[in-house]
Amino acid sequence: MVRSCGPDVPPSDNPAVLLGIALAAGRQEGRDKVTVLASPRLAPFGAWAEQLIAESTGKDGKGLIPVDGEPIGAPGVYGSDRFFVDLRTASEADADHARALDALEQAGHPIVRIVLQSLDHIAQEFFRFELAIAAASAVVGINAFDQPDVEASKERTRALMAAFEEAGALPSETPVASEGAIAIYADAANAAALKQAGADGGIDGWLKAHFGRIRNGDYAAILAYLSRSDANALPLQRMRLAIRDQHRVATCLGFGPRFLHSTGQVYKGGPNSGVFLQITADDAPDLAIPGHKASFGVIKAAQARGDFDVLAQRGRRVLRVHLKGDLAAGLTALDAAAERALRGA
Repeated sequence: MVRSCGPDVPPSDNPAVLLGIALAAGRQEGRDKVTVLASPRLAPFGAWAEQLIAESTGKDGKGLIPVDGEPIGAPGVYGSDRFFVDLRTASEADADHARALDALEQAGHPIVRIVLQSLDHIAQEFFRFELAIAAASAVVGINAFDQPDVEASKERTRALMAAFEEAGALPSETPVASEGAIAIYADAANAAALKQAGADGGIDGWLKAHFGRIRNGDYAAILAYLSRSDANALPLQRMRLAIRDQHRVATCLGFGPRFLHSTGQVYKGGPNSGVFLQITADDAPDLAIPGHKASFGVIKAAQARGDFDVLAQRGRRVLRVHLKGDLAAGLTALDAAAERALRGA
């Protein structure tokens, strides 16, 4: 792959440059949601590509929105803003998946198909994608090699942690709605917009108003500051697919604070087309940090609030849901509330 992408290879024969130009051309046509469909053996590649695409391209109000972990659907659940990249190994031929891809292609969606002869060939894709994203960024007109908006969340988190070390508690906040195991928080601008859209004292009403802000060409992102586990991911995956199928928009699911160093850059520095639902929860058990008043749970809470504050400052459509008490019960309640809100949207 290094030789195939060398400086002496014309762009028309260069696999990385071709991919980069295709991605940039797709963006110019409004297809800026780069949806990675990876076979089971290559599934982790999607998370790596997600960070590469988001951090490299998401700045100056521009960028490509990476979509990882969203299962393939029928053509009817997609808008006209998708660009699909499908990766599999030669031994993972799947007739049902191939038919689903063909249906998307026939519906007019661009699809890049990459078949690796063995799992070892994944190394060439690391190289191809890195060079491709650099090429796409050059065409779009952005610097692929910085991440200016990641630092903004860090600065806000440091300020919150300094306040905790001095006062022994994070600054107080009041929910806009609370019901059972769920409390909802919003900054003043988002709260006002949601009230104008019909949000009332109930959880369902706030979620309905929030989901109602999703428009064609947007994407919806669930930002979960929870342990990354199958038990926690399952209800969140159901929620993201319900949003996709209802609104025909791309959906993202990130676990924090990990995603702050991947998709966090494009969420804050990229195009203002995201609708964000941040999810936090009580940490039980928590771990103390020797020599500090703050625990790991406090640091995570500060990171979540810092990221929320920056999203709000950037004029993003964002809402925070806090789950109290038993996490499994809270996720079940949130999943049910989201389903009711989407049905009523």
